[in-house]
Amino acid sequence: MAFSFLVTLREGVEMALIVAILLGYLRSIGQRRHFRHVWAGVGLAAAICIAIGAGLELASKELDKRVVEAFEGFAMIFAVLVLTGMAVWMRRQASGISAELKHQVDAAIGKGSVTAIVLLAATSVGREGLETVLFLFAGASNGVSGPQYVLGGLLGFAVAAAIGTGIYQGSTRIPLRPFFLLSGLLLLVLAAGLLANSVTKLYEAAIISDLGSRPWDTESLISITSTEGKFLSTLLGYDSAPSLTQIALYWGYLVPAVLLFLAFPTWRRRPARAPATVAAPSSTSH
Repeated sequence: MAFSFLVTLREGVEMALIVAILLGYLRSIGQRRHFRHVWAGVGLAAAICIAIGAGLELASKELDKRVVEAFEGFAMIFAVLVLTGMAVWMRRQASGISAELKHQVDAAIGKGSVTAIVLLAATSVGREGLETVLFLFAGASNGVSGPQYVLGGLLGFAVAAAIGTGIYQGSTRIPLRPFFLLSGLLLLVLAAGLLANSVTKLYEAAIISDLGSRPWDTESLISITSTEGKFLSTLLGYDSAPSLTQIALYWGYLVPAVLLFLAFPTWRRRPARAPATVAAPSSTSH
């Protein structure tokens, strides 16, 4: 439950932030008539992401057991790669995402293109939605699925929606940099656990023949099947008797990923040029 809640909360806030920025800016320039086009894009993105998630789930159930293990193992690896790239990208873009979205809205309205607004909302939200689907599927493949897993995901989205509503109405302000910093670091820890456990799936699929020795065994202290063990496994990738391959992958990924994530904001990027297509009000509005 904790895994799915944290994933959907983080990704849901990103989606809600994007929608709040789009709607808030359209409201500020007197273009409320485009609200329905934004929501149409959001609906399109949701439908595509749900279809992809359902397809992954059906495919995993229809395949042979060994093929399923391989499929899930590679899905974990792919999810980690996508997550890492998106976490670093959002870390870099957190302070400039509002200006960039407003620039794209101005361009779409300037061209008189309703389709462009729908696609802007669909692609902006869909990017986060696809990442969510991949990460949730990888987490479910890691043995943390079930009713509580679904409930955690729904709760995360519900909290994110409430935050997004507050941002749009101006009653909620969240410090974006600290939020994306802390949540991004937490997701990298989750990703490290997925990556370490992905080789277990590949081993069970007979793709990897040897994972190496197991330097320690803490099963007598914290059993992997206990409530505490499952919780630590979900959040930290805990294994009571990890193999050398798992240990190397976990730390070999986590340390460089965290360093890259923390260093990225120091790289300068040129701010987007303010568009002149649509004249915005003199007062700033979000």
